Amino acid sequence: MHRLRGLPPDGFTAAVALVLAEGAPGPPPEHVRIVEFALFDGRTRELFAGSRGEARARYREHGPAALAGVLGGREYRPGAACGGCPYLSVCPALRTAPGLLGIEAHDRPRRTWSVTNGRAYRACPARDHMRRLHLPTADSVEREATAERGRALHAYLAERHAHGSPRPCTVEVPEEWVPEGFDLPAHERALGALLLRRHAAVCPLRYVGDGTDVRTEPRVVRHDTAADVVVLAAPDLLYRDAGSWVWRETKTSAIDRRSGRPLLERYPQLALAVVLIARGDLGGDPFRARVELEVLHPGGADLEIIDPFAPAHRATAEKVLRAMVADWYGDDRYAARPGRSCERCEVARWCTASSVSEGAA
Repeated sequence: MHRLRGLPPDGFTAAVALVLAEGAPGPPPEHVRIVEFALFDGRTRELFAGSRGEARARYREHGPAALAGVLGGREYRPGAACGGCPYLSVCPALRTAPGLLGIEAHDRPRRTWSVTNGRAYRACPARDHMRRLHLPTADSVEREATAERGRALHAYLAERHAHGSPRPCTVEVPEEWVPEGFDLPAHERALGALLLRRHAAVCPLRYVGDGTDVRTEPRVVRHDTAADVVVLAAPDLLYRDAGSWVWRETKTSAIDRRSGRPLLERYPQLALAVVLIARGDLGGDPFRARVELEVLHPGGADLEIIDPFAPAHRATAEKVLRAMVADWYGDDRYAARPGRSCERCEVARWCTASSVSEGAA
């Protein structure tokens, strides 16, 4: 792996321990040790160390259930892997959405696309290409304090909204609200707690009946058969209001000033949401179906509501999507566009056209 992040599942470590204890040719080992190391920075950590008997015991504790889940699992999980799946045309779980992106295939290979990809490509085609290669990113960009605070806040809300019976959030935010895996400086923790208190006024759980009405960060995957592109989306929240699905995106800001740019252009994920709902793609009763943008800032919470069935909104949304996809769709080179954006590019260290040095990246 590139960096040491979260620990691998217990079942994975147990299976490796069993292979080392029983699967090697020759005499069985007396001692088994599993060490994980990161290719990017060379750091290591020990995952297991013990005798052959202890390795076998580790497998008996954690291995069978994990193996049964792999062998007996019948769940379909549409996602990024659909782009290269040879069974895509007969998959019962991947829904089709012909014409979603507003373009048609002309002997192009099947690929995946998301608004995140679209943003990266718009900034620099090479950036999108290198992100798709899963190259290590620069922590100074990817995990800088403001971005980390936003991700931590989203993780907290996702856990809060998905936990048990749906109860609207309140202004009572724990002092240690930051989820595990996030390291925020004191001022960002304090700002995050304030923004979470602002969220209470617009918490969408006020409208839901029970847990079946809530989908926290669901994967929305559709195959645009006209373009032969698998479109990926992950709304912050889908919830049902009296039988109608509502797509909610949440953004945070450290300032109270609002941008004058149109919402669908500033946040293209809202444009994708508008088109999907307007097409009836999410199902449910269209009567109250809508797209919502929640913006949390120190002075309060703004809730923008977009009617996807308004002709002007749908036309703008379709235009935004086509503009993001058109150039990418026909591109085979992904040429770099070096410039000022290189200073904030998380994969600049891998780009030969970038003026950003490896040390600075």
